[in-house]
Amino acid sequence: MNIIICGAGRVGFTIAKILSEQGHSITVIDQSSEDIQKIDDILDVKSIVGKGTYPSILEKANAADADMIIAVTRNDEINMLICQIAFSIFNVPKKIARIRSQDYLNPKFTKVYNKENLPIDVIISPEIEIAKSLQRKLEAPGSLDNVPFANNKIRLLEILIDTNCPIKDIKLNELTKNFPKLNSNIMGVIRDEKFILLKKTDVMLKDDKAYVVINASQMIETLTAFGHTEKISNKILIIGGGNIGFNLAKNLEESFDSARVKIIEKDKERAELIASQLNNTIVINGDALDEEVLLEANLEEVQTVLALTNDDEDNLMVSVLVEKFAKDNDELSDKRTMALINKPNYSLLQTSLKIDDFIDPRMNTVSCILKHIHKGTIENAYSISNGEYEIIEAEIIETSELVNKELKNSNLPDEIRIGAVLRGEEVIIPRSNFVFKKQDIVVLLAKKDFLHVVENMFRISSI
Repeated sequence: MNIIICGAGRVGFTIAKILSEQGHSITVIDQSSEDIQKIDDILDVKSIVGKGTYPSILEKANAADADMIIAVTRNDEINMLICQIAFSIFNVPKKIARIRSQDYLNPKFTKVYNKENLPIDVIISPEIEIAKSLQRKLEAPGSLDNVPFANNKIRLLEILIDTNCPIKDIKLNELTKNFPKLNSNIMGVIRDEKFILLKKTDVMLKDDKAYVVINASQMIETLTAFGHTEKISNKILIIGGGNIGFNLAKNLEESFDSARVKIIEKDKERAELIASQLNNTIVINGDALDEEVLLEANLEEVQTVLALTNDDEDNLMVSVLVEKFAKDNDELSDKRTMALINKPNYSLLQTSLKIDDFIDPRMNTVSCILKHIHKGTIENAYSISNGEYEIIEAEIIETSELVNKELKNSNLPDEIRIGAVLRGEEVIIPRSNFVFKKQDIVVLLAKKDFLHVVENMFRISSI
């Protein structure tokens, strides 16, 4: 598949790396010779210094033969124009654009995005997607991530294995006997920064991050089995009233009837604007690094604090302040802290600063884009371990070689694991004698090197 990526920032670089490692032919365009040099030094892709809006530059990138163009520059208007030129001059089949401005995303104006007006096939809004992701995290207290599949009937949970986890150090093939109510599939764990596929005789260890596929209706039971009994937070403090904080508050107002949400926003004009657009959220104009402002927000009664400003250092410092208050007040000891962090090196500070969760906007955006790379019966995809593995949702069609085969006879390589199956309205955690049927919706894990096997199994192809 021939793919052009416009923008060599963190998102563009990561997408280029993942897709090139999957065997796609990648060309990266960026005005920055420094960013392009970094691409040249590290990745096996074609790179061009220049403006993606220039037809001559797109021609140099062989846009006429491209299957897809992904516009992820730092400028919304440039991304939109790239898609227009790619369509009008080169007739590129699929066009993806990252758009941040909320005005462009207003539902009243989305009819502009079509072949006759502005030909963008997929719009990725990082701020909206991150807000959705944070809401899902709040819905599954005790999990590090909560990803929906199969019309929300199946969920992927990322769960930290801590000291109190009842099922750590127990072989996987003994879990059902010891925990009969645990109806899930443990796909693997991240251990020492590396994703590991666990065998039946393997165990989960303290500090592992387990990826577990479950029936969505059994989320609480699953988390309890893993030793997580935290309650859903209904008293939430958001630091930063930017697009992420605003969209999260708006989502919580619409879906969490019992939620009591407060936002601390430093800029007075912005604070007044979001206050006028939110119904039940209390907006406080002030600096969250000021202890007096935190006290004004009644920090002692808040259950979850989300630091979502545009400044990594501010997000870290606010989280440290919350931890300080918690140390001084036993009533605050179980407070959950989440911080938006753009700089990857800061992730090393998470444990020492005792921040419960870091949110990486880069990988969130990358996962949103990756799920649009495949076509056919693939409906959804989620990236794990910087694209080393993917959780994929796909439908079994009549011509698939899996039809009427038992799982144990399906000849799937070890690098592909079946997590769950949706058959009609029934969620099935398949065992070895499970028989695949036409129209089954399958959620599976696949290593990047084996995506072609998945495509063959499900009779799908890349765009």
